[in-house]
Amino acid sequence: MVLVKEKKTKIIDSFKTHARDTGSAQVQIAVLTERINSLGEHFKQHKKDFHSRRGLLLLVSRRRRLLNYLKEKDIAKYEEVLGKLNLRK
Repeated sequence: MVLVKEKKTKIIDSFKTHARDTGSAQVQIAVLTERINSLGEHFKQHKKDFHSRRGLLLLVSRRRRLLNYLKEKDIAKYEEVLGKLNLRK
């Protein structure tokens, strides 16, 4: 459930806007998406883990807020992020 450092740096490298970018909306959305996907795998094995399910809902809502922010600020980057991460909207 915790992202491995190498995997997280690989995600950050593919979405960063400048050399030291680790907190832009695009990067945060990508990292949250990876965490959400890993929790999906967790729930296939542990169907009754309701505490982690609450955490999943919090992650999804945080990602939704970041996507709404990005959509308001820069629609081109928003669509690019949706395309790279294969998210529906």
